Amino acid sequence: MKLFIDELEQHRETMNNLASCNGVIEAAAELLINTLQQGGKILLCGNGGSAADCQHIAAEFVVRYEKKRRALAAIALTTDSSILTAHANDFDFETVFSRQVEALGNSNDCLIAISTSGNSNNVLKAAIAARNKGMAVIALTGASGGMIRAQATLTVLVPSRVTARIQEAHILIGHYWCGAVEERLSVSDKP
Repeated sequence: MKLFIDELEQHRETMNNLASCNGVIEAAAELLINTLQQGGKILLCGNGGSAADCQHIAAEFVVRYEKKRRALAAIALTTDSSILTAHANDFDFETVFSRQVEALGNSNDCLIAISTSGNSNNVLKAAIAARNKGMAVIALTGASGGMIRAQATLTVLVPSRVTARIQEAHILIGHYWCGAVEERLSVSDKP
């Protein structure tokens, strides 16, 4: 049986190694702040646990993270069951996010594309669609970053090959972005 202490040690190692990503994580926070300051919105996509992270992060932007402030424009492309099922039925699942980027994305928006491997076809195609629309793309991935790196404006490579550790780091990073954005944009807000 796996021991929890072993999982905890692996988690600590990944989090300690995450310090090497500090520069790109902070640059991504600045990109998100600029996107929202210029009237753009944040779109997010991912599969499985990453889909849940998209919803979690979008909720923190729209509702609040820690401070009462105005709502911030963020949409998880993983949440509309009618769009997801209609598109998968009528077309395919590989373009389920890129179709939404085509419909909802504008050149002043930013896509956060979450894939632990960096090789999820539907997330990759969303990044390509976003770049074709002139959007910025932040890839949140792990290990080598996979194919999505070539489509990203900024890529955060969590230094791990273990999916669970990568996902744990992703939510920490997402929370950091929410806090950084909220701190900067709520200075003069009156909710």
